[in-house]
Amino acid sequence: MKLPHIKGFDEQAFQKYLKNTGWVMFGKILSLVVGMLIARYLGPTEFGDLSFALALVGILSAVGALGLDTFIVREIIQEPDKKNEILGTSLWLRICVNSLLIPIAVVIYLSYHHLSHNQARPLTIMVALLGLASFFKSFNVIDAFFQSQVLSKYIVQVQNICLFISSAVKIVVISLNLPLIYIVLSLVFDGFILALGLVIIYQKKQRDITKWTFSKERARSLLKQSSPLILSAVMVSLYMQIDQIMLKSEGSKTVGIYSAAVKISEAWYFIPVAIVTSVFPALLNARKTDLERYQKRLGNLYDLLILISLPVAIFVSFSGTYIINILYGDRFEGAGQMLSIHIWSGIFVFLGSASSQYLLAEGYTKISFYRTLAGAVTNIGLNFWLIPKYGGLGASVATLIACFVSAFYILFIPKTQKQGLMMLKSLFLVTLFQKIIKR
Repeated sequence: MKLPHIKGFDEQAFQKYLKNTGWVMFGKILSLVVGMLIARYLGPTEFGDLSFALALVGILSAVGALGLDTFIVREIIQEPDKKNEILGTSLWLRICVNSLLIPIAVVIYLSYHHLSHNQARPLTIMVALLGLASFFKSFNVIDAFFQSQVLSKYIVQVQNICLFISSAVKIVVISLNLPLIYIVLSLVFDGFILALGLVIIYQKKQRDITKWTFSKERARSLLKQSSPLILSAVMVSLYMQIDQIMLKSEGSKTVGIYSAAVKISEAWYFIPVAIVTSVFPALLNARKTDLERYQKRLGNLYDLLILISLPVAIFVSFSGTYIINILYGDRFEGAGQMLSIHIWSGIFVFLGSASSQYLLAEGYTKISFYRTLAGAVTNIGLNFWLIPKYGGLGASVATLIACFVSAFYILFIPKTQKQGLMMLKSLFLVTLFQKIIKR
């Protein structure tokens, strides 16, 4: 595509951005398709078991990341000659913590299974294996290194190759009609080949991973800096996945039906992240030079995200059951209604993604944490009340309200109230109509 010449416009960089974004979108779509094939193959009960185990391990894996990625990038940029110490220390910290999290996940699951007096077959082996899959994420420190060198294209290449291989493996498992445990083993394989791919690409670029070293002093420094982010990451993970764990009390089938709806509803959440990430530098530049333009750009960003998310929410809310029947078949009865409710959460997720960048730009990190905490507490509290009465529908309503509370938490804080009002105006299309009238 040949683009017209515009002053200050870097056509080559734009084409590169489009290409990278295209690959990311392709990867997301491929993962969604394979995920739907797995759900159709397993059926709601076994898919519910898998979703429950993934949610439990996913919450714990937020601890295993140790909130280090941002600090690894920063430390390497500040002290490039210490990169082997920084990477080695970070890797060993993650390996130690993730190794401990595997038995911890099993103990938590066994305690839950015992206290809930659940008569269903235990999922102990599945939880342990998924914990092992999460363990391989320790090697994501290599991803952080390439980010620090502005060489993320190599990581994207590795991820794409691994995605093709892992998708092929899962399709083979389904084609051979193998039991659920083989799907779980394929997820362990996913983690292994990605870790291996990261190590290979690091070695290939004429670097030697055997030169990495561990430093106790560096470990203390990194953990001191990242400790607030660990709690924040756990809150985000709880906020997004606790519903699937709490639904287990209603049976694996209910979890599976709800999870099928959630996968469709959340499939496009990478879009606001991509948009917000791309415009963030422009926002920061405007904040430095022209505060009025900075606020205007924030307002335009909120309007754009509403224009994307609102039509989708309206369409899906009227066609949720039809979409579920096409994608999953008739075994997931009830998922359509859940999808029709849950899809509206996306509007507040989109607005939350944009306002999070505002909070970051302004240095309001505590407010960012408290808004996530408010969403998590709201979600858990409403799930306790609504799930026993309405099952998956109750969980969908709880998630929708929790997303609203999290997004508009800033409306009740004096110094961020103006942003909350801007978001409200965008939500109710006030600013959009004002622009139309001015024209």
